[in-house]
Amino acid sequence: MKRFARGNTVVTAFFSFLFLVTVCVGQVAAQELEKDELTFGFIKLTDMAPLAIAKEKFFFEDEGLYVTLEAQANWKVLLDRVIDGELDGSHMLAGQPIGATIGFGTQAHIVTAFSMDLNGNGITVSNDIWQKMKPHVPMESGKPIHPIKADALKPVVEEYRSKGLEFKMGMVFPVSTHNYEIRYWLAAAGIHPGFYTTTDITGTTNADVLLSVTPPPQMPATLEAGTIYGYCVGEPWNQQAVFKGIGVPVTTNYDIWKNNPEKVFGVTKEWADKYPNTHKAVVKALIRAGQWLDDPKNRKEAAQILSKPEYVGADYEVIANSMTGTFEFEKGDKRAMPDFNVFFRYNATYPFYSDAVWFLTQMRRWGQITEAKSDSWYAETAKEIYLPEVWLAAAKELVDEGLLDPSAIPETDGYKAPTGDFIDGVVYDGKKPNEYLTKFKIGNKDK
Repeated sequence: MKRFARGNTVVTAFFSFLFLVTVCVGQVAAQELEKDELTFGFIKLTDMAPLAIAKEKFFFEDEGLYVTLEAQANWKVLLDRVIDGELDGSHMLAGQPIGATIGFGTQAHIVTAFSMDLNGNGITVSNDIWQKMKPHVPMESGKPIHPIKADALKPVVEEYRSKGLEFKMGMVFPVSTHNYEIRYWLAAAGIHPGFYTTTDITGTTNADVLLSVTPPPQMPATLEAGTIYGYCVGEPWNQQAVFKGIGVPVTTNYDIWKNNPEKVFGVTKEWADKYPNTHKAVVKALIRAGQWLDDPKNRKEAAQILSKPEYVGADYEVIANSMTGTFEFEKGDKRAMPDFNVFFRYNATYPFYSDAVWFLTQMRRWGQITEAKSDSWYAETAKEIYLPEVWLAAAKELVDEGLLDPSAIPETDGYKAPTGDFIDGVVYDGKKPNEYLTKFKIGNKDK
């Protein structure tokens, strides 16, 4: 027994030593952080998932960070609180750092080193509008053929306009992906979504369809009230319309632009400069969260976490309808969509300059940028806002720690290859923004 006791003491001492080493290493790492107690904001959407998972799976704590997550009332409040320093950073619309930095709506230099997801949005119309659209939708075996283009909506819009009625649809914010996606979808069918001008900040000049701002969680209720006839929003608010029986999603942004960037994690330039080690640590935790989320076996657990009231707060069944690789259109028409929510695959977390340039082209196309800009201006502006160097530093540390495969780091100059994966087949080359703008029948055109 004495021999066992002595051996047990040695083992205990060894593990105590390991514990002390771990604590000391953690303390050194913590000392390198300029700030370790952080508050991040988010809107109640499923694509805030990387923040929730980084917290729930202790990825933030692994980096010595103690993070509080706070739901925000709307995108404007969220942005203002980041600018004012009340929030250290936040889940943001991809267009928010860009719009703020160029001075559209709010002037502030916001940057991002992390893209939170690809895809994840849908366009939903009311039941009444769907019944009017349906005769114009190609069918096969009694079911609509997807993608459903806005060509099916055009005669409905024309019917309303011929009766002197305004056709109203909702989106979540003027610089949201949702605004640009619904405009793209409409314009591809010859439906004018309206221009922004120096005297029209609503973006409804020459519009066939009037687009207005509605916060995401309020979309279903606004549709049910008849205030709008359709909307573009992220999940779970399209599936919520299906579950409540008040609307039908007709397309997703995966069909409008395959694997398009959706949300980013944004901070002020001042914050990024003041806390570079902290910023890198945050990105490390978020990369790990994205990787965890894209393991199919984790999606049901992710949906359960997101259903908590402190996060998205919608029913598990509603969130799981899209988070687990399917998407329901008309009630009962559930289809496999494994790429509806992407958090890591296809280099989803990397902040590509070409993504920033695309948003800038849409701001110019619809008049939020009021004057023509050179190709070099687009490139320089993207580099002021997107920080792939921070992402690379974080990713390389994860590789060194054995937490990330080296193949997850893309070989890129910051630009994706030209692609025609849009609903209208128009090819986008991020290095030729002005040439891209000339390809559209509807929208500002620059040479």
